[in-house]
Amino acid sequence: MSKQVIEYRGLPVGIVVPDEGRLRFIAVKFHVHDLDGHSFGSQAEVLKAIHTLLGRASDSSRAA
Repeated sequence: MSKQVIEYRGLPVGIVVPDEGRLRFIAVKFHVHDLDGHSFGSQAEVLKAIHTLLGRASDSSRAA
């Protein structure tokens, strides 16, 4: 596997690169920077983490 672009809601937000049998996420958008460098087992795990992260950000902006 080579590097692959990760899109969220139709926008590229990062890439994953193979790293010792896992996928290392490299963020290219600021709003997912908290996940930069994290290792995941699959693209589905990456997308779930992004969804969780952005859902929390959305919840905190509503509370403000």
